[in-house]
Amino acid sequence: MPIDFHDNANRFTYAEREVRADWTAAIRSLVEPAGRHVLDVGCGGGVYSPAWLGLGAASVMGVDFSAAMLSAARERLGGLAGLTFHQGDALATGLPDGCGDIVFERALIHHVADLDGCFAEAYRLLASGGTLIVQDRTIEDVDRPGSPTHLRGYFFERFPSLLEVERGRRPAAAAVEQAMRTAGFGRLRTLSLREVRREYADKTEVRADILARTGRSILHELSDAQLVEIADYIDERLPDGEPIREADHWTLWAGTRQAESLA
Repeated sequence: MPIDFHDNANRFTYAEREVRADWTAAIRSLVEPAGRHVLDVGCGGGVYSPAWLGLGAASVMGVDFSAAMLSAARERLGGLAGLTFHQGDALATGLPDGCGDIVFERALIHHVADLDGCFAEAYRLLASGGTLIVQDRTIEDVDRPGSPTHLRGYFFERFPSLLEVERGRRPAAAAVEQAMRTAGFGRLRTLSLREVRREYADKTEVRADILARTGRSILHELSDAQLVEIADYIDERLPDGEPIREADHWTLWAGTRQAESLA
């Protein structure tokens, strides 16, 4: 069964992750966050929301449709100055027009059936001259051989049906670009990013992470018995007693809400 983002049992699955320098460098190459008001739409447990403050943003609002996810975010980050959270759907956030300078949508659009609606809402939320940044994986990003640096590839080796799930939900780069243009965005830019996901002390930590399905919605497609099979399969292929540095491959799209001309 697909992941239930509203289940309290999953509230911390997207809450605990370290944001690394490879991500911050990619963001800085697309936009200058200093002094900007950022809307982190689809924020989950809020991992990337404080990272924007670290980049100099004046304020950050994390937006998510899941009360369970937001409860984890508030529990972890509720006292951080400049950071607030709001429950709302990516297609209808309920926020005012033009309230953000940057809209950030990470690992969101592969869960959204209506790209046009999603990007129309992002356009509405942005002030004139504001920037939308979308970070997600295309099928080319995920369909890579399994290795100690790309554990996801092992999922597809053991259960090829998971790759078909990915083919059904991963956006094509051209479709994302077209939907952004349809919404009115200009100055489109695309960037490939190899982002370190996690550094594990050894493969026993990898196994625990897999069995917990931590931050991996694709693993919710498997039964508990199949999950153990995946963990065993990966365990057999990783070196003993060595650290594992896992990385994910992403595509970033950026577009600008064009500054409105004066009458």
